[in-house]
Amino acid sequence: MIPSNSCPCSLIGVIISAKAEWEATLEAYPEARVQSSPLGDYFLQENTHYQLVFFHEGWGKVAAAAATQYLIDRWQPQLLINLGTCGGFKEKISTGEIILVRETIIYDIIERMGDAREALERYSVFLDLSFLAEPFPQPVRVGRLLSADQDIDPDQVIRLNQEFGAIAADWESGAIAWTARCNQLPLLILRGVSDLVGVDGGELYQQGDFAKKARTVMRTLLASLTAWIACAGY
Repeated sequence: MIPSNSCPCSLIGVIISAKAEWEATLEAYPEARVQSSPLGDYFLQENTHYQLVFFHEGWGKVAAAAATQYLIDRWQPQLLINLGTCGGFKEKISTGEIILVRETIIYDIIERMGDAREALERYSVFLDLSFLAEPFPQPVRVGRLLSADQDIDPDQVIRLNQEFGAIAADWESGAIAWTARCNQLPLLILRGVSDLVGVDGGELYQQGDFAKKARTVMRTLLASLTAWIACAGY
């Protein structure tokens, strides 16, 4: 039997996806006692008001959905938070901007026997952010984030912007949001733009240090984490 949370205070799950994002998180918590689970490493942080479970889910939709459900089943959190990076669409957003995600769309669904819109709508999630109190603790762009098991394809930039109004995309947010909705759990997704992609290519595709970019984004997000949790009423 998987043990449930025994802490009397509220429990919040903090989901981290990419390896570089997790490494940056460990740098921010050097005293963390990292433990292993079948679906990813994790560590706990406590204070007088709540307990945090930082969980490294890994990249991609499969890992994100499975690990999110595992976290929910094992610890029964009251709130989920996903911190990480995303790629921005050139001329639609700037590097370093933080997106407070209101809607997720999984766009790499190809339907050849019918209308793909039904599948797209099934896995699209509109997040209820009414639990957040304003003013927000840092400047954010509230908007839609696309997800797929791929980096942004420069050949698809125009189509994705025209079809979905895309400003940024990642690999995991859509799966995390869908799993949270299935469990009726509030979810806060904050993704910082690490790089830009346009019709002429991606900043980091030929050369560049994603780990360095991820570290910059994660430091910004983790520095504001306590304030965001207070903003959520904890």
